[in-house]
Amino acid sequence: MKNESGAWGEAFAASYLQQNHCKIEARNYHSRYGEIDVIASNVKYLIFLEVKTRRMDAMVSPLEAVTPTKQHRIIRTAQSYLMKFPTELQPRFDVMGIITDSSGHIIKNYVYLKNAF
Repeated sequence: MKNESGAWGEAFAASYLQQNHCKIEARNYHSRYGEIDVIASNVKYLIFLEVKTRRMDAMVSPLEAVTPTKQHRIIRTAQSYLMKFPTELQPRFDVMGIITDSSGHIIKNYVYLKNAF
């Protein structure tokens, strides 16, 4: 289930990648195994990015929400993507956790983890 803050966070993450010399290959890529929020590339990597956006008063941090089960689904979805779109680039799994104010409209902090799993 998508929510407004999730879509907003994914747009922020895609913009962040573009500002860091990455090309957006796909957004919200679906397979029968799950979804990958953003797929991007640079000269060396094909980046599979999971984005989690939470308000500062949330019970669970954004990074804690990327559970082993979620990681497994992302990996299976990435395998599906790579079978459909082969590449010479090295796959990499990154996570961006975004914390907003209580209104959900202002970013208070974000963390970008390369090679998160």
